[in-house]
Formats: sequence, structure tokens, C-alpha cells
Amino acid sequence: MTITARLQQPLIQVENLGHGYWMAGEMVPVLRNISLNIYHGEFVAIIGPSGSGKTTLMNMLGCLDIANEGSYRLDGLDIRKLSDNKLAQIRNEKIGFIFQQYNLLPKLSAFENVELPLIYRNMAHKERKRAAENSLRMVGLADRMHNRPSALSGGQQQRVAIARAIAGDPPMLLADEPTGALDSKTGAEVMIKMQELNQLGHTIIIITHDLTIAEQAKRIIRIMDGEIVEDRGSGI
Repeated sequence: MTITARLQQPLIQVENLGHGYWMAGEMVPVLRNISLNIYHGEFVAIIGPSGSGKTTLMNMLGCLDIANEGSYRLDGLDIRKLSDNKLAQIRNEKIGFIFQQYNLLPKLSAFENVELPLIYRNMAHKERKRAAENSLRMVGLADRMHNRPSALSGGQQQRVAIARAIAGDPPMLLADEPTGALDSKTGAEVMIKMQELNQLGHTIIIITHDLTIAEQAKRIIRIMDGEIVEDRGSGI
């Protein structure tokens, strides 16, 4: 596939997505008629206040949950038709997750935390060792890879989380409030690293409530009351 064709084929295709939860015997809608395309190489921020539905949308895009209505294709795959085992494989191979609270295992070193998803992928030992070391070098932690999380600062732990997300070279990085637990200086450093990764070709989707963070993306999708109310900019 040529670069032009790859850019023209959406990485994410969402059509008329709707979702809700049963509460006290009543369906409470959370997402309504969400339709969007996200292309390879875009840097997108999905922004909205608490309760807007952005976290639910993140769960859908990350294949952590399946919508009640509509369709979602990730890299051409119809997510609603996949088994739980296949969804787990998709999450491991096609999505790099970056969480606000890092989600590092405290008894493992930075290297071991980054390596773990590659073990689940059944990657050969030499290959996963090289991938884990390279991703830690990329985020500036070559000299900290054998430290446990307790010996790292918050910013360093978030960079380990980024290294873990990119080690398997997934087509999409999905970041949930990646600077939310950091001070402003460290948060700015993390956003610079995210921009660098995007320049290297990674598709990045950030979920945030912070407009100053969202404005560092190339495209902003605003969610309000479960609906897209604004979609501006493009990373292509």
C-alpha cells in the first residue's frame, strides 16, 4: 500500500455509535450518534467535561467495551463481530494504552513493565528485549530501565508507560489524561514527547478535559452530553 493510500484509508471508522447503561431498570444514554474517521498519523484530542461521554468513547475506541448501536472498524476490522479473545489480541497488537495513573506493576523494573505486553504477544526473547530497550531509550530512560517505579519520579513513570505503549509499534496510541497526575512542567515534557512520537508517524488520540492540552493536538473533537459538538483541524 502506498503512503497516499494508507492516509486515505481511515484507521478508525465510527458510524452512528450509540451506547448507554441500565440504571434502576431504565436505559441511560451516554453516547448518541457518534460518527467520525481518524486517519493514520493524526494527532487528535477528544475533549469534554466530566460526564460528557468522552471516557465511554475512549473505552469503545480502545476495544474495552462494545457499543449498543452503530459500527466501529479499527484498521478495517469490524470490532462488533470479534470474540473476546480476538479483542484482547487487538488491544495487545493494535493499541498502545497510556493511563493517567501509569498502571505500572510495582515489583517489576521499568524494563520488565515495558517487556510484559510483548511476552503476552509471544514475541521472541531477543526481539522483545531489543524492542523494550529501544522504546525506553526513545523516551530518555536508558539509564533508568532497571529501576522499579518507586525509584522513579512521576514524569519518569509516565515515560515508562509511554515506552510500554510504543514498544510493540501499534498503529494507535490512546492516552487517557496523560498529564493529569503530573505538575505543569512535567506535563509539558510529556506532551513534547507525544508530539515527537506523532512526528515519527504514530497515530495519537488523547482524552482530556484540559483545553490547554487539547490545543497541542492537530485536531480537536469536542464531546458534550454524549454527542460531538465540534470537530476542527486535521493531522493529515
